[in-house]
Amino acid sequence: MAAKGVERLLNVIMTIGSRRRIDRAKLFAVIPDYAGAASDQAAERMFERDKAAILELGLPLATERDVLDENTVYYRIDAGTSDAVLDLTTEEYTVLLAASRAWDDAAAGGAARRVRSKLLSLGHDADPDLLRRTPRGAVESLPVLSPLLEAVTAARSVRFTYRGTQGVPAERHVEPWVVGVHEGHWYIHGWDLDRSAPRLFRASRIESFPTAGPPAVQERPEQTDLASVLGAMHESDDQARAVVAAAPFKALALRDRAGAPLDAERLELPPLPRPAARRLVLADVRWGELLEPATWRAELAEVLTAIADVHEDEGDLAGVEAAAVRPEPRIRTTPTGADTLSRLISEASYVMERGEVDLAELSAALGVSTTQLITDLQVLFVCGDMGTGWEDLIEAEWEHGTVRVRNAEPLRRALRLSAVEITALLAGLAALEPSAGEAEAIVASARRKLLAGADCGSEGPPAPPTRDELAEAASVDEMASRTADRAESVLTAVHRALRADDDGDASRLTIRYSSTDRPGTSVRRIRPLRIDTDGTRSYLLADCELAGAQRRFRLDRIVEILPPGTPQERAGTGAGPTLDGLVDGQVWLRLDPPGRWVAESFDADQLRDGADGSTFARVDSPVRAALVDAVLESAGAVEVLSPRELRDTIVTVARVAGTRHTQA
Repeated sequence: MAAKGVERLLNVIMTIGSRRRIDRAKLFAVIPDYAGAASDQAAERMFERDKAAILELGLPLATERDVLDENTVYYRIDAGTSDAVLDLTTEEYTVLLAASRAWDDAAAGGAARRVRSKLLSLGHDADPDLLRRTPRGAVESLPVLSPLLEAVTAARSVRFTYRGTQGVPAERHVEPWVVGVHEGHWYIHGWDLDRSAPRLFRASRIESFPTAGPPAVQERPEQTDLASVLGAMHESDDQARAVVAAAPFKALALRDRAGAPLDAERLELPPLPRPAARRLVLADVRWGELLEPATWRAELAEVLTAIADVHEDEGDLAGVEAAAVRPEPRIRTTPTGADTLSRLISEASYVMERGEVDLAELSAALGVSTTQLITDLQVLFVCGDMGTGWEDLIEAEWEHGTVRVRNAEPLRRALRLSAVEITALLAGLAALEPSAGEAEAIVASARRKLLAGADCGSEGPPAPPTRDELAEAASVDEMASRTADRAESVLTAVHRALRADDDGDASRLTIRYSSTDRPGTSVRRIRPLRIDTDGTRSYLLADCELAGAQRRFRLDRIVEILPPGTPQERAGTGAGPTLDGLVDGQVWLRLDPPGRWVAESFDADQLRDGADGSTFARVDSPVRAALVDAVLESAGAVEVLSPRELRDTIVTVARVAGTRHTQA
């Protein structure tokens, strides 16, 4: 919808909404675009498109025929249903607004862009204290997500270009069943029409904007559990309960899986396939040792020895030089007319609810620049009720930094959320949940009201998704979403300190922190400032007395809240290597297909495709400890080619861990 179309549709909404009803003939006469259409048929087609857009916005457009003349059709905005949107408390509205901020609007597409605007049209005021304590960050925001969510909720197929683990892009035609998050990354599970079988796709490997295809024909399973689908990829007949020895307060992912206390030195994992257990242990092998089964222990020693042997000498960079640079996929989405119109209505509604609003405040609330905001207000200024003349145009003022909007009562209404927009909010809520703490009950009640507000009872094709299907479409695997919630007391204490928000003792905590880069734990006195999230992990930004500066702590690694007055101490005691900070400069990796996830996890700055099918990735200044752990977790599928000092570190770590597993 071009700018002219946005103005026309805004005029249609104002003209219909400003009166009890208006007949079709008069509407066609007073709306300039209809009156100036090349033919009656062209005006009819234009009006039918506009009606569909009004309904998509969530405005209750009603049609009725004259009781004396059935050829006369009247239109009105049904005021009787205008308040049937979401009945939210201030706290529930606040967490939904925070959930909308979890998306990167520029990358995620139309649904994410519209959600914040529509929430602002509800007319609520947010709780500033709760909003400050709600984590800021992003769900993994990809431009392909909006059309994929739309395909799930509309029960349609989609086509896209996909680069699988073998590295060769191919066209895929899929009927998506569920779009969900696992360990911070989006996946699509559905029926692959070309292969006539269920398939799983990682959203970050989609290299074209998905295009809608025909309606889905394959029956969707009653239950589609994304975590189970991913777990089945590691299925093996060789299953057992692995027993691991671990340093206290370390190997936290293994402890989560075992349900073991933080200071336990012996962990027993639930029954797992051998490949899954091997990957878990290798990821934390700096702090753990596999004790049983003996055959798995021997295999782990062989894997660690092989990793050390590969990294012993200089890396071979000849393959990197010969490999072709892979072009970066450019999937761009531009705001649609529906996005723009939704924002215009929300701006008008927001200002009219408050009488007047500071320009900078409105800009921050909408997440748009002041330049864009003024452009929007200029559009409002030239629109209005076309049925009574220019005196009934919208009055918009923004001089001296204060915004006022008058004579736009038809826009003073809440816009209903579509199924896709509800799904986007559910995903945002899932990102907030690990660090919700005392607000967890508010998040849960907001989710219930979102699902209850979904229109699941309408008739006609395609059948709308059920509430359970909407919740499932934004599902997050339980273990990943609850990692930061290991100790309820930690989150409770953090939120209490954030509420205090002063320089007194009430706003300070003494914590035991287990970092990933050094053995042992540190004890620190901190003043929490805010919680951030990146969609995978939650972090606490705080003033740290021990460091004498602000520091960022992973919430799931704050393992204990200690009594005030506990002496502070730095980490570094205990067995294990110290892998501080970032790697200085560029790191080149050679990746076999099973290890290509490492390039995605570290957001590789460049990828190259070798003639023999190998992939090379350049990662700039990665976190040293995280990259070493990833190389070990890949079980030999990833080799560091440069720099040499990082290769030497991997040799040392792998040899030490391998020796532990060869000793009786």
